[in-house]
Amino acid sequence: MTADYRLYGAEFSLYSGKVRAYLRKKGIPFEEINASLRVYKKFIIPRTGVKYIPVVQTPDDQVYQDTTVIIDALEQRFPEPSVYPATPLQKLIALLLEVYGDEWLLLYAMHYRWNYPATNYRFVIGEFGKMLLPGWPGFIQRWLGKRVGGRFHGAVAKLGVSEHNRAAIESSYRQLLADLQAHFSQYDYLLGKRPSIADFGFIGPFYAHLYRDPYPGKILRTEAPAVAAWVERMHSTEPVTGAFLPDDEIPATLLPVLRRMASEQLPVLLDTEQRLTQWRSQNPAAVEIPRSIGSHAFKLEGVSGERVILPYSLWMFQRALKYYQRLLPAQQAAADQLLADVGFADAMRGFSGPRLIRRDNRLYFAD
Repeated sequence: MTADYRLYGAEFSLYSGKVRAYLRKKGIPFEEINASLRVYKKFIIPRTGVKYIPVVQTPDDQVYQDTTVIIDALEQRFPEPSVYPATPLQKLIALLLEVYGDEWLLLYAMHYRWNYPATNYRFVIGEFGKMLLPGWPGFIQRWLGKRVGGRFHGAVAKLGVSEHNRAAIESSYRQLLADLQAHFSQYDYLLGKRPSIADFGFIGPFYAHLYRDPYPGKILRTEAPAVAAWVERMHSTEPVTGAFLPDDEIPATLLPVLRRMASEQLPVLLDTEQRLTQWRSQNPAAVEIPRSIGSHAFKLEGVSGERVILPYSLWMFQRALKYYQRLLPAQQAAADQLLADVGFADAMRGFSGPRLIRRDNRLYFAD
């Protein structure tokens, strides 16, 4: 019997893992359809106008692309148990951590997938080939997997990974793993006994790349077994019966993670705001915002790197910013105290860049 919902994706796809985990934890019946070349040509591109997975098709033939858009659309249909905390501080932190998981942990995921070819290469190329040409002979799958996989490999440098900062990236990742190991040794999920939107932001890079790929998977299981157990919990079909922590509590074990976000990703987001403002003034006739608009510098562990400027990350961050700006004064004051403690200082109040919207799976200025 065909399930009500259809997920077009792949087991080794980073963002497919985010939506698959969401569907399972929410108990939404679905059928997963492999995103083969034929499926891309016949369904994904005609229905979405873009070449990205995952895509979700509803029983009434609504089609959604982009993991955050998919989750928000399905939350309207399946509101309980919500992945968004009802209390102000927890919801704000969940929104911020989704940005961190979705947009920054990609750096670690791509580095460990593509920069350890002796361990990962044959596995990853095989995964690409099986997705694109299911049922074809292995040597043909590997040939096509090598060609298509090469395009993804090329994105590693664009994200800012180089020989110059490779050691810094790995040091940052292992410190993050240690912080998450300490957290998941005490808690089932990031905010208690129920997964939030933050957990789904984290599970994408952790499941498909850092857990399944051979080299980083060994690191994860050896150095952070509680994190590996969280990955398995997130992808299980066990129903969610627990709750977020009471009294709008943010666990102390999450503070190091938020500090890492503030020190590494926040400067990139703030600079993206400035660069996009400049780009808009230089391109007054532009309607659609490109996926990248040049490059800028960033730092990890004190080591400089260069990466592409990604306006989409700013759209994600503005979801948290909009929520913060709508808080009551007393709620904002409580949020400010925590944000200042972890290194965000006045970043939320001082953010004044152009507002962004997504329409027809593309990014535009809100006005």
